[in-house]
Amino acid sequence: MSEEAVLIERRDGVLIAKLNRPERRNAINRALCEQLMAAVAEVDETPSLRAGVLASSTVGMFCAGADLQAMSRGELVNADGSPLTTFSGAEHRKPWIAACTGPVMGGGLEHALACEMIVGGEGATFGVPEVKRGLLAAGGGVFRLRRAIPRAVAMEMVLTGGAVGARRAYDLGLINRVAPDAEAVDVALELAAQIAAAAPGAVRESLAILNQATDLPEAELWALTREGQGRLKEHPDFKEGVAAFLEKRKPVWTG
Repeated sequence: MSEEAVLIERRDGVLIAKLNRPERRNAINRALCEQLMAAVAEVDETPSLRAGVLASSTVGMFCAGADLQAMSRGELVNADGSPLTTFSGAEHRKPWIAACTGPVMGGGLEHALACEMIVGGEGATFGVPEVKRGLLAAGGGVFRLRRAIPRAVAMEMVLTGGAVGARRAYDLGLINRVAPDAEAVDVALELAAQIAAAAPGAVRESLAILNQATDLPEAELWALTREGQGRLKEHPDFKEGVAAFLEKRKPVWTG
């Protein structure tokens, strides 16, 4: 059995969380859940960390969803009987990028959809087959998939339990990049590096608005935009960004 359910690396302002339960196809148990939540908190609370990458320690394996054996032992509920908070239900203030290879199904896709961006390996397949088991994709899969891709395709995938390959997922806008399976993490890190090079405050303010863009009326979104821009203009990074542009150099952000 794996000693650590999640392997953590930190590289150039990016935290990489690699799911590490290959004997259970990275299925979610309490240890994996708690270690992922600790990774989210570390990214949010550490100024030097600008983004997170969610991946697997094993190429061709992402996440099989809930571990049914762990579920039967009561590992996925709290003492009061409430569901354990998982990565797919967590709120975060900084962007995460999923690097997915192999089957990205059910809870695996729900974890990927909880990220702001997704890189898919060429051999990856994406779907929520829960209806075939008498269930629904209760980890956000139903509504997040509907928001991510056209209505007709989301209806078909959810109601039939069908799946799409990486190229089709890219064409639908479900994923941001398609890469060779062995390079999916590297491509995710390239995207994370671009985020890390941007002004931290501007990324956080933009993310907060993006996450509400489909839920709020435009008048409220304008208000949030004005408030966010006002906060940014009061920060030294605003002057630094302008100065760096005029001086044709890389900015040095203070965060």
